[in-house]
Amino acid sequence: MSRPSVILSIAGYDPISGAGITADIKTAAAQNCYAVTCITALTVQSTQGVFGVQPLDPELVARTLATLADDLEIAAIRVGMLGSGEVAAAVADFLEERRLPNIVLDPVLRSSSGAILLDGPGQEVLVKRLLPLADVITPNVDEAATLAGAEPVATDAPWEEVLPRLRAMAVKLRELGSRAVVITGGHLQPANDYLLYEKAGSVMEEVFPGEHLESRSTHGTGCAFATAMACQLARGTTLPQAVRAAKEYVRKAIAASYPLGRGRGPINHGV
Repeated sequence: MSRPSVILSIAGYDPISGAGITADIKTAAAQNCYAVTCITALTVQSTQGVFGVQPLDPELVARTLATLADDLEIAAIRVGMLGSGEVAAAVADFLEERRLPNIVLDPVLRSSSGAILLDGPGQEVLVKRLLPLADVITPNVDEAATLAGAEPVATDAPWEEVLPRLRAMAVKLRELGSRAVVITGGHLQPANDYLLYEKAGSVMEEVFPGEHLESRSTHGTGCAFATAMACQLARGTTLPQAVRAAKEYVRKAIAASYPLGRGRGPINHGV
């Protein structure tokens, strides 16, 4: 048996295992990769929402990252929830020093229930230091609007109105330093994803068609998408291929999910 690619997940801990570190481990396994992890924050949450966030000591985060990188050949990284400016800075220091390949930045700003998952100083580090370090960023529509300083996009707006808005936000994010931008549109009608990237010196765009799935089990879709993309990139696929494969993985994981908890349950990462 060939050795699987090693994926580093830098993210928060979700006790329900629908998102964050433990979900990334499951996603990597489903993609035939091996996940190693660095927890950035502990949370108190369930399927009904996030009720508390405790960022970890940034020195502990820095030591964990250095120890893993000294020991392992890391093929890709998924950066998710960071929690605080101090932790975000520690992660930025690590990425600047090590220059590891295939960095997928998932800019987790708020939970779906509205809890703040990255403070103001952390958002500043994310924009000024982490965006330029990432090979690709994977914001959802709301996160892209926040980072680009744009007005929110109505989820029920027709696609011909939404597409120019997504394009403008992606262009702005590239101006801020992002090499490639995938704006995920799982809440849109239709649920299309938008990719803006550079290929052979030319700026390219691609729309990945999708359809909205009505389900109570959608917790952690953004984490799964970003981690699946990191795994695909680690295995040598092109960026558009990685987006397509990650989108299909999340679609299958939602379709195969089962009721769990009293709120918004997790997807089925094992598909």
